Amino acid sequence: MKLNQNVRHFAAKQALTLPVVSDLVNDKLVDLHTSVFIGKAEEANRQARREHLDAFFDATMDTYVAALEAGYPEAEAREITHIQANFDFFNHGWTEMMEFPADELEQHYERHADFFEPYGITIADPLGSFVPPGGVPEAPSTPEKLEEPTHPHAKSGFADDVYVQGPDGELLVGGHDEPAEVDLASAPGVSPEDAEGTESTDEAESD
Repeated sequence: MKLNQNVRHFAAKQALTLPVVSDLVNDKLVDLHTSVFIGKAEEANRQARREHLDAFFDATMDTYVAALEAGYPEAEAREITHIQANFDFFNHGWTEMMEFPADELEQHYERHADFFEPYGITIADPLGSFVPPGGVPEAPSTPEKLEEPTHPHAKSGFADDVYVQGPDGELLVGGHDEPAEVDLASAPGVSPEDAEGTESTDEAESD
């Protein structure tokens, strides 16, 4: 699928695997994702979906870290979580929120089947074993939209790989190389003071 990628994504990647700032970044990313996707829904449906999306995106942060730990590069790890979200949108009939059309669901699943299968992730069960202990709150579905699905925000034709659009508009297959140095303060939800606190913690642990 087609994603954006910039220094904020690499900073978030590092921050999510560190003490002190991981919770800050997790919470901010959940808020950002919920806001973006709710903004694609009809206004009358937005609030009814918020609690569900907050819990769902919080669970996908664990998926993201697991994918990174399994050796996936940043863009692919993030793509995996977006695919999970699109499975969920499809299951609820929230086609207006989907990032790729419904007829590409199987292709996206098959590309990452080696990761999905051990965790029990399927199109019908997007979180698999990443479902939180308390579950994910229910939200009203709109199954009638599946009869003739429309995807005003979907980008088709990117089901064979992960495509990354960088800040200069260039389109790369697989994503950018990770910078040698990343400022944690670039991560969503992290202030320069928070980043400095993490550096102090790292130095103390190394001592």
